Formats: sequence, C-alpha cells, structure tokens
Amino acid sequence: MCIAGKDTGRTGTVLEVSPKDERVLVEGLNMVKRHTKARPPDDPGGIIEKPAPMHISNVMPVDPSDKKPCRVRIEEKDGERIRVSARTGTALD
Repeated sequence: MCIAGKDTGRTGTVLEVSPKDERVLVEGLNMVKRHTKARPPDDPGGIIEKPAPMHISNVMPVDPSDKKPCRVRIEEKDGERIRVSARTGTALD
C-alpha cells in the first residue's frame, strides 16, 4: 500500500525491488506516460503508460486480516523465518 504521494491509500502488487537504489516498482501505482517513437514493423509508437519506481519508504505491506498497512516483524517458526504483522501477528507470506 502506498502511504505517501499522489497514490496514497492505493494498493498494488510489487513487481520489482531494487535494494541498491532503495526503490520498488508497484503495479498500477506511480504511473507515468512515456512517448515512444514508432519502430517498424510491429510497434506503432505513441504514448504508453507504465509504472515508475518509487522510494521504498513510501510503501508498506498490507495486513491480510484487516487490509490496513502494517509494520513487519520477523519470527522464527519451526526453524523457518517468517514475516508477521507487528500489530496483529498475522503471517504475511
């Protein structure tokens, strides 16, 4: 879920994470328009809309139990590390 910027409150699926740049690409959020030149024979060109990377501090995972943004805590269960919501304790993965 986006917590800052023009898409505040909207949710989407994470497509790509770039830890080096601290950016995340989320489907349907932070959409930008790109003008592309026609490249024969298949691509007609024109204006296409695609998601742009946003800073990782502007997004939070969504708690599956109440559909609200949540902070994440790592817990160990049966020798396996899992991510859980810090507020409700619900597993995120």
